[in-house]
Amino acid sequence: MTTQGLGDELRTFTAERDWDQFHSPANLAKSISIEAGELLECFQWTDDADIERVKSELADVLTYCLLLADKMGFDPEAIVREKLEITRQKYPVDKARGRSTKYDRL
Repeated sequence: MTTQGLGDELRTFTAERDWDQFHSPANLAKSISIEAGELLECFQWTDDADIERVKSELADVLTYCLLLADKMGFDPEAIVREKLEITRQKYPVDKARGRSTKYDRL
């Protein structure tokens, strides 16, 4: 999974529309939360959500996440891998497998 080409495409898309002026880190973080709420709304009354709507809302969340990572100078793949390593330490397989218990109670 690579985001480099997608990042370039998103930068071009926003530059063509002169939208970068609206993309402060705070505004992008707010947009992530708003779009995540819309994604959650897909499942509000049922687990059997409209797949196309879920796909569309998830794309919005991911787009704003990638834009925020770019704005902050973060490599999305690198920060996910860094966090995954931290989570590996918190949730060792031998203690966490098949359990949803919080790490401080394993």
